Formats: sequence, C-alpha cells, structure tokens
Amino acid sequence: MICGFDYGTSNCALGIIEESTVRLVNLEGENAFLPSTVYALDRDLITEAVGRGIRDIHQRQAFAELRQNPLTRAKRARYEEDIADEDQTLFFGRAAFEEYFQWPEEGYFVKSPKSFLGGSGLRTEHIHFFEDVVTVMMQNIKQRAEQSLGADITHTVIGRPVNFQGLDAEVSNRQALEILTTAGKRAGFKEIEFLYEPIAAGLDFEVALHENKTVLVVDIGGGTTDCAMVRMGPDYLKKADRRSDFLAHTGERIGGNDLDIQIAGKHLMPLFGMNSLLKTGLPMPTQLYWNAITTNDVSAISTFNSMDTKQQIQQLRLDAAEPKLIERFMRMREEKHNYHIVRSAEEAKIALSDAQQYLSSLEYIEAGLGANITRAELTKSIASPLEKMLSLMASAINQAGETPDLIYMTGGSAKSPVIRDAIQQRIGDIPVLDGDHFGSVAAGLTVWAERIFR
Repeated sequence: MICGFDYGTSNCALGIIEESTVRLVNLEGENAFLPSTVYALDRDLITEAVGRGIRDIHQRQAFAELRQNPLTRAKRARYEEDIADEDQTLFFGRAAFEEYFQWPEEGYFVKSPKSFLGGSGLRTEHIHFFEDVVTVMMQNIKQRAEQSLGADITHTVIGRPVNFQGLDAEVSNRQALEILTTAGKRAGFKEIEFLYEPIAAGLDFEVALHENKTVLVVDIGGGTTDCAMVRMGPDYLKKADRRSDFLAHTGERIGGNDLDIQIAGKHLMPLFGMNSLLKTGLPMPTQLYWNAITTNDVSAISTFNSMDTKQQIQQLRLDAAEPKLIERFMRMREEKHNYHIVRSAEEAKIALSDAQQYLSSLEYIEAGLGANITRAELTKSIASPLEKMLSLMASAINQAGETPDLIYMTGGSAKSPVIRDAIQQRIGDIPVLDGDHFGSVAAGLTVWAERIFR
C-alpha cells in the first residue's frame, strides 16, 4: 500500500487513498493523531525494541552489530530491573504522557524528537540514538496502521520542514533527512520520498479551489514555521510537474513549542524563583530556568540535568531571598516535571484561543500551585517568536514578488486569535482561511504519494 506520513513534531498521522478520497488512519483508538512521544522503562530498551521490530533478518543482524553496546546494556537493565521478555517496556502517544506524568523520575521520556534531528554538533552516538527513537516510533505507527488496514504499507511520502534548523541549514537538513530515511527503511518502508510540509498542506487545500489563486500557505507546526507561495486552482491541479507553480518558500525552527516555552518561562517559572532576588538584592540568574523548559534543545536539557546545575541550584537556595521558591525548583528538577510544565503552558495557549483568562494549575508540583494568565499577557509573552513567524511570511511574499490572493493557515498553533490578529496587522487585509489544523499536511502528503507512486 501507499501512504502519506506526517511525522510531526507534536503529532503523527498517516493517510491513505480510499475510493478516491484521503482517509487518515486511526492510530490510537478513534484518534487519527498520535502525539509524538515515547516513554521507555529504560533508555536502551528503545534500541532493543528497534532490533526486535526489524522484519528483514539481514537488516536485523546488521543493526545488532552496529548497536552492540546499547543492546548489551538493555540486557543488563532487564536483569537489574527484573523486566520479563513479555513485559511492556515502551509506551507511545497519550499512553507515554500518562506513564511520564505518573512516573516522571522512573523511566526515559522523549517528546518531539523531530526537533533534535537537525541539531549541530551531534556526536555519532547521539545520531544513532535519534535514529533509534525515530525508528521505534515509525515502527509503532506503521504496525498500528497495518493492523487497522489489514495490509502491508510499502511506499510513503514523508513531510519535511523547509529547514530543520536555522544555522547551517544545508548540513542540518541533510543530517535530518538521513536520520528519517534510515529510520523509515528500518521501519519497513521500501520506497521513501519527501515533500515540503507547507506544499503538502497546499495540495490538500487546492482540491477545494474553484478558481486559480496565488496562495500563501502558512504551516505553524510544533517545531517549525514553514511558508510557501503557490499558484493553485483548477488549471494547476492535474499538472505532473508543479515546480514552476511554487513561487517561494521560507522556513525556520520556530514553532508552537517555542510559544509554549515562552509562556512557561514568563508565567510559570516565576513560581520556582525565576525573577526573584538574591539576598544581595541582585536578580536571580535566569539561564537555569530557561534550560529547564527549553525541551526542544538537547544541550539545554543536558545542562539542566547535569551535576553542575544541581550544585548551582543548591547554592542559590542558600543565597536566595526566598529560599522556598528554590526548594520548589529543586524538587521539580529531581522529579523531572520540566516537560510537564511545558505541557501545562501548551494547555494554557490552547485554552486562551477561546477564553480571555485561564488558570494554569500545577497541582502535580504542589497543592494549590498555579498561575492566572490572560490573553493579553500571553500576547506579550510570545511577542519574540511571533515576530519571527511574521518575518517568514513577509519574506516568502517578497521572494515571490507578488501579493497573495489569500492566506491558508494550518498547524496547531495557527488557531490562536493572537497569531491571526498579528498576521492581519503585518501582512494586510488579505482573507485568511483555515485548513484542517492537524490533518492537512498528512492529507497533502497522501495526495502526492498517490500521484508519484501510482
């Protein structure tokens, strides 16, 4: 079978063509969208699961030779933790969140691994580990879809952002695509192609157009914002070669996750001592707090989890004018609730799309702990990443050399009225239309997969 595969930063989705119509396959009960998360009882059990999930015996043997050390550690972990062969060791999607929320300090939790794939300065062992994380997620999604469909999926088009990282984009993109290709092959896909995500979103939208338009497609994903200026409509729909119709595209590693991090930093981290004072009257150092919640940066999280950081926080508790806040920060770090805090910020962002005020509860940290956030305050806190998103839109229009007839918005954060208002102010009085905020990329990838593989 042929599919379109949206391996997203926040959610994953897989689509097929059924009776000439795109259908997104249910991956988790009645849900077609599976959160991009995995929770393992031990980190090395991820690598073990990859090896067990590779169907081709020669490929499996080659993988075992490449991963001798982590596979040996996985055996040791099973022995030391008394984990039986038949025990469930990995959890995905919503189940991964549930396990993490219940046992944050016990297992190994990964959220949005796509954010890390283009990271600069990654050592070989880091790249191998990200290959394994992506592979095990793809294996899981492919298996769920095949069980639902009752058929093997062999060909896929996978979505990709315009740029995985802002710095040294060419090297970053090549590294990320190599990881995704390796993972896809190990997951069992025989043929893999890639398509820019904003273009995929546009292809899904184009089917509904009754007249030709120049469209600015804006895809605000969890990890990146991608824009494409595309000529669309009935005259273009059946063209085999669409390269001349794509007038411009821009993209950068700034997305919904960055908005969540800013909300967490400005509204939730003060509950842990950020912006408080030392006994000397000097302000509390803030980098520790940003490291805690910058969950889309490997080096920041590594630094936050280091022994040096632990010692620094202990010293700050002695120097702080309000030591109880630092004690709360220490407890949050020890119990590994930093991902949970960013999740709480995301929930606030979603709630404030419909409400003017929201109480973000941190009861999982401490009874009665929380922060009241207004939409006006949220608007102020996300000003910096929002400005970068607006600049990407303006740059795509400038590159194309013409004004779009309309703006087509997709991606989870695109629903925010704060973002919509900012676009109208910056870009002008151009109609803004909504797509399926979560499914349009997967649908467009499916359309393209059917077109190139049939």
